[in-house]
Amino acid sequence: MKRYQLLEKLDSAWTDFEESYAGLTPAQLMIPKVTGQWSVRDIIAHVTWWEQEALKSLPVIRSGGRIPRYSVTYGGIDAFNAMMTVERSGLTLAEVLKDHDNIHAELIDYVTAAPEELYVRENRFRRRLRFDTYEHYPVHARAIRQWRTANPSLEQR
Repeated sequence: MKRYQLLEKLDSAWTDFEESYAGLTPAQLMIPKVTGQWSVRDIIAHVTWWEQEALKSLPVIRSGGRIPRYSVTYGGIDAFNAMMTVERSGLTLAEVLKDHDNIHAELIDYVTAAPEELYVRENRFRRRLRFDTYEHYPVHARAIRQWRTANPSLEQR
């Protein structure tokens, strides 16, 4: 894979994720129980913190280092997600959306600047990037679309 191909995959999945909640009002973005107890706002914050995790992890992986295991550091990914949910619960919708845009732009800049040889074969760098981004976004885009389909009154406002 070439860097431009990876960037295209990332952009396509990102656009699809953003389109999944396009047209919802700020109040609708705050309705709970889209996925578990999470609102769309919470899902956006979740996607953002995993992009931040990628930005922390990719330089370590790139330099040959090992990142701490979530099972050891946090008690697992679910525990990490729960901790981050609490940590981000005080952010306003505007703050979540601003972080969402800014962190994504940082990630794209990092991926764009990383050496081409990181993209030519499967490796820890590409795997981490894939898990935290273009394989992650569709999971939440589907959940949001399912929620919207199950709640047709959302589309009538």
